[in-house]
Amino acid sequence: MSADTENSAASVGEEKAESERIMLVVVDDSKEMPVALHFACRRARNTGGRVALMTVIKPADFQHWASVGDLMRREAREEGEQLLQRLSAEVLEWSGRYPILYIREGDTREELMALLDEEPSISILVLAASAGSSGPGPLISYLLSKKARETRIPITIVPGNLSDEEILEIT
Repeated sequence: MSADTENSAASVGEEKAESERIMLVVVDDSKEMPVALHFACRRARNTGGRVALMTVIKPADFQHWASVGDLMRREAREEGEQLLQRLSAEVLEWSGRYPILYIREGDTREELMALLDEEPSISILVLAASAGSSGPGPLISYLLSKKARETRIPITIVPGNLSDEEILEIT
């Protein structure tokens, strides 16, 4: 392969990576998160995109002994990694591709906004609204009331009570 052909192939690969639709799902313990994940996976499969998963670890609030705080932080990170690994298998099954994984530490809202600023490859944020009467959920409320106009990407909000069959129908 000549140098020109190699450069051309590399350019095509880079263009594909840049144009690939990456759908970010914030992983948490909400009842709605699996709906957002399934929706994002089906959309990724049907549009040639890819799913990214982000989990945010709460900072250790134990400052009396640094070693105890470090241990708590390590344990929380291990739990986050295990969760992402488990969900990665589901993403592979549903979308046909392994997800991109992000583990952050801090406030979920702040870390989400920072990740969106730092990662130009993320093209869509997928969230599921709470099916309860208490509102759409704290992250959606935050984004819609304060930060939606600051994001550079579309935010897809799916009803949190969709069944798998309904997701298959609309994706």
